[in-house]
Amino acid sequence: MFAFIKNFRKDEAGAVTVDWVVLTAAVVGLAVAAYTQIETSTTTLINAAADRVDTENTLAAD
Repeated sequence: MFAFIKNFRKDEAGAVTVDWVVLTAAVVGLAVAAYTQIETSTTTLINAAADRVDTENTLAAD
């Protein structure tokens, strides 16, 4: 049993695949974080612009 564990620990087959999976997950996570930040900022900007247009329209109507 100990020989099996030693051989299993020394075997590096598949290690590159695991590295690529971890790197891909990190890239996807960063992309999701960036998208969320951009979406939040864009929504805030759109709402501020809409409020400003509404204010200008109200002032012009008076």
